[in-house]
Amino acid sequence: MFDEDHILVDLKAKDKKEVLEELAQVITGHDPSLEKSSLVKVLLERERLGSTGIGDGVAIPHGKFQGIDQPIISFGRSRKGLDFESMDGAPAYLFFLLVAPENSASIHLKALARIAKILKNSSFRKTLMEASSREEIYRTIIQNDEEF
Repeated sequence: MFDEDHILVDLKAKDKKEVLEELAQVITGHDPSLEKSSLVKVLLERERLGSTGIGDGVAIPHGKFQGIDQPIISFGRSRKGLDFESMDGAPAYLFFLLVAPENSASIHLKALARIAKILKNSSFRKTLMEASSREEIYRTIIQNDEEF
């Protein structure tokens, strides 16, 4: 579900759409059968229903996507933070993108709940912000949840 190659240590994005594009590129860049523009469209449609910015500097954009057979996660960090229309009105810094197969409601919801749960831990969020490399971010995430 989660691979070290799916981590962006320093997002360049300046707005919500650019974050989604960068995180989608990480996923589609490793699977040429997936089309980035289609994935971004699915994610933007989900954002129109309500922001996936959950607060505390965290956003978990997600959507169901045709053409995959298991959930895929990418992660990005923005050191400056950006407006993701979060529930608390604060900028988001940590982004977990979850893409699930179209017919996988229970897997999708379980993965979302798991990500949200580990991100409630303020020391975990702080460690992710302070990590100096992709490897350190990956290790931190895996150590906090072996299900990834």
